[in-house]
Amino acid sequence: QSENSDKSSAESDSETEVEQVSVYHKLLATLKTSPESESEEEEDESESEEAGESEAEMDSEGSQETGEADGGEEDKNDVPEQEEGTTDTAEQTLGQEQADGADTSCDPSREVIEEFTDVKHESEFSLETNFMEEESGDCNADKRDSNSSQAFSEDPFKQHMDKELEEKEVEKMSTLPKTSSQSKWPRLGQLTFSSTLEKHKTLKADKEVDVKQLYLHKPLESTWPKVNKQYLSSMNKPSDPFFTPLQRELFCIMNTYRDLFYPERNASTNGEEIQHAYCLHALNHVLKANAQVLSNNAKRRDQKPGPDNDDYRDQGLTRPKVLMIVPFRECALRIVHIFISLLEVNEKRKIDVSNKKRFKGEFGFDPEEKPPNLKRPEDYEAVFAGNIDDHFRIGVAILQKSMRLYAPFYSSDIIIASPLGMRTIIGAEGEKKRDFDFLSSIEILIIDQADIYLMQNWEHVLHLMKHINLLPLEPHGVDFSRVRMLNLNNWSKYYRQTLLFSALQDPQINSIFNKHCFNYMGQVAVRNVPLSGSISHVVVQLPHVFRRLEAENITSVIETRFQFFINKVLPEYRDAIMSHTLIYVPSYFDYVRLRNYFKKEDLNFTHICEYTKKGGVCRARRFFLKGEKQFLLLTERFHFYKRYVIKGIRNLIFYELPTYSHFYSEICNMMKATDSGADATWTCTVLYSKYDAQKLAAVVGIDRTAQMLQSKKDVHLFVTGEN
Repeated sequence: QSENSDKSSAESDSETEVEQVSVYHKLLATLKTSPESESEEEEDESESEEAGESEAEMDSEGSQETGEADGGEEDKNDVPEQEEGTTDTAEQTLGQEQADGADTSCDPSREVIEEFTDVKHESEFSLETNFMEEESGDCNADKRDSNSSQAFSEDPFKQHMDKELEEKEVEKMSTLPKTSSQSKWPRLGQLTFSSTLEKHKTLKADKEVDVKQLYLHKPLESTWPKVNKQYLSSMNKPSDPFFTPLQRELFCIMNTYRDLFYPERNASTNGEEIQHAYCLHALNHVLKANAQVLSNNAKRRDQKPGPDNDDYRDQGLTRPKVLMIVPFRECALRIVHIFISLLEVNEKRKIDVSNKKRFKGEFGFDPEEKPPNLKRPEDYEAVFAGNIDDHFRIGVAILQKSMRLYAPFYSSDIIIASPLGMRTIIGAEGEKKRDFDFLSSIEILIIDQADIYLMQNWEHVLHLMKHINLLPLEPHGVDFSRVRMLNLNNWSKYYRQTLLFSALQDPQINSIFNKHCFNYMGQVAVRNVPLSGSISHVVVQLPHVFRRLEAENITSVIETRFQFFINKVLPEYRDAIMSHTLIYVPSYFDYVRLRNYFKKEDLNFTHICEYTKKGGVCRARRFFLKGEKQFLLLTERFHFYKRYVIKGIRNLIFYELPTYSHFYSEICNMMKATDSGADATWTCTVLYSKYDAQKLAAVVGIDRTAQMLQSKKDVHLFVTGEN
């Protein structure tokens, strides 16, 4: 297809257009019909964009109680203010996005209208006007593939993209439920394979990998072992110098083009090796797709004039093939560095990276900006390393020995963005300036660190999923004679592979995988159950009372929980003896409701959420420590972004089980910071329902969870240290 329609560079072949005029207009008519209008209303109360916005400051207070600052306890307009910048930014950016392909709107210091046409690189990175370099290994690889029908047919990329689905198969996928089977792999553990179409052959874990069987595109075959060397321990057998055991099993699944959900990503342990594995897969896909287009360009150039040949259908309706969703700029920086390393064969053969300096300036991080003396848990340090701005998007174009950063989206092969970065360009129903056509032909969607989006704004992820793989509203200069039939049939979503990585199992994340992924190849989900639970890491001697509430259905849980709390739990804590009570609230909406109720009842309380100003946080912590306030309401997002130690806790109430299971032990262990000497009076109460089974298992372990869900009674556990 042709590049960005704003560009005046060579678009589609004029002789093709003359011959295909009627077909072109028919297709254009279908494209200009707007897809189903989205009827969803945008929530005014999307509560988390600000929560992660200025965390780089990470105030240098540490866990000191002093340093009272100006500002009230909390912004009164803490909910509505979040979406303020969304629509404005979308309008400012859209015109510029096409010229710049970048996120200038995300940087207030940069002028909104910025000339960045980059004409030189536009023609250099055009897929339509370039050909395979004769001397390059890529060309030889392509010839080798075309000469060998066996190699041609066994390449997973070719198998996946060349398969022609029948209408009855598509109908089957749309209507019938998936059938599933279980398997246990050495490193990944319990896997669930599911598919709607006829059962595929069972996938087994490879103990050793023959790199030739992976069909890696050059130069990846030679560069991958060097790039990945840092993760290969001395324990690895010499026969597998390519992957760690985890990478081998993950890549084995990725390379079959099945969807994958891996909920055991840990930022401080396996996060980077997983990132390397999916970067290899994404780059391998893009290089193969582009090599196919360039090779067909040469064949078309050399063929005699005549009717168009369907053999050259090798691209989508728009150029972007891979969309990578990551939470912070630091993640995007690492991904681009991995891509560069994988494309550089050796020191002598450096690849040409355009706009590298600008990229480093906007996505890099000055270590001196980090406040000193901040002691935080290891997982916190790993998640919030580097530049943690969460509003960005960047297009990347890759062609043979060159990479172009800040490519316009319609000239990009890969788009790396945050959910907020995507949300501000996709826009909302009714907005004049919005664009999501560039998502029409995404072939691989990678959502990394999905759990963090629960702490940012999950609505942005859902909004993205509703706008991916829709028919474009404009043609964007595409040469329809080169577009695959699967794209013209609007079947792109059945070919899209989704790779989803998270630190935890969560119903909302599961819903994305189950309801928004339609890959005809099927899905693989890792489903290991926690044996011990995070309660085993509680180091203070503490009675844990798990109080069960009965809800008729999942939609009534919120109301049932509130009524249960104010009628049965809170009365037990109103007595002045039960002072120093911290109430941990995962949902911001529940927090607002409880705060309003406490104010109405005139209870002696203070409160801290992700929007509370620094001075308000200091005061609230001091009042609570000294006992001047009996209750402290604390949101989960505040704990996620700050990890302050709250001193003075004697009674703990978990209004709902925490999203991250290790937060349970972290909050409980804060009690050891209380120098009261009255350990026997400490209490911990947890509210749960049968719909909290996943979170409950992560806290108390699978065996206890099964017993607790069967008994339907309150459960008393007494934990002594590591038991």
